[in-house]
Amino acid sequence: MSRLLHRDTVPPVPAAELTARSADGTRIHVELHGPEDAPAVVLAHGWTCNTRFWDAQIRDLAADHRVIAYDQRGHGLTPEPGPGGYSTDALADDLEAVLAATLAPGRRAVLAGHSMGGMTVMAAAARPGLREHAAAVLLCSTGSTRLAAEARVLPLRAGALRTRLTTAVLGAKAPLGPVNPVSRKVLKYATMGAGSAPDRVDACARIVHACPRRARVGWGRVLGELDLAAGVRELRVPTAVIAGTDDRLTPPVHARSLAAALPVGLGLTELAGMGHMTPVEAPEAVTAKIRELVTRYVATGAAAERKAATAEREDVA
Repeated sequence: MSRLLHRDTVPPVPAAELTARSADGTRIHVELHGPEDAPAVVLAHGWTCNTRFWDAQIRDLAADHRVIAYDQRGHGLTPEPGPGGYSTDALADDLEAVLAATLAPGRRAVLAGHSMGGMTVMAAAARPGLREHAAAVLLCSTGSTRLAAEARVLPLRAGALRTRLTTAVLGAKAPLGPVNPVSRKVLKYATMGAGSAPDRVDACARIVHACPRRARVGWGRVLGELDLAAGVRELRVPTAVIAGTDDRLTPPVHARSLAAALPVGLGLTELAGMGHMTPVEAPEAVTAKIRELVTRYVATGAAAERKAATAEREDVA
């Protein structure tokens, strides 16, 4: 048991790391895990998180996938942004830069985005880079618009007052302070299901509290005014949606709206009792959905490409 717990708390060691250069010069930190020629998966984390948020998925998938995970601008090992600052356009620029730096021309992958990571995919939906490289998409615990209006973090009746206060909370400059029993309790209430295991609450708390305040505030203000409805309509690749039924930050109303509006929707999976942090709270379910998408939309094509490349080498020989 102690070895298992130790394994689950030690970050996966990447096979390689690189820096992708975004349109405004921002240097995006990228980790590469697993075999280089395996079916590819790209992971985009959410607000106040970093690549460690995907550790459970990386551990599982890296055995037989090329897993690409990156820190959003201002998070983790990606520094504060360049002139592009904080905007949905900047999110799209960064994702395009990561795809260009890690995937050969024409190589396709499953893109999985959690929360702001899902918004990143929606923001980039019409970009040439996404359309070239996205074979399928998984949107986890995310929304495209009306985030402040629909959020249920504040125990108030829905309406103008709750929306204004939620918007203020998203952009609040107050420091989060250290991780302690009180802060863990607050984070669990706001972002996770009531039955979340203490070790998973602690993992999320340490990730969120490590986020630099400037990035948290800058992105929080973007989220408060988010409108990516047009991006949803442009996301013309097979797209699955997954959400927790007890998500207070992006309640299931968002997931249901996305599932109904997607041009090539693959349906919605609702995880009973789970909150906003689904990849950490329900890692098996999220990983299984990614594997399903890879098997259906990437693995067959990757196998054909490898077979063709082998045949070409034999012909040359």
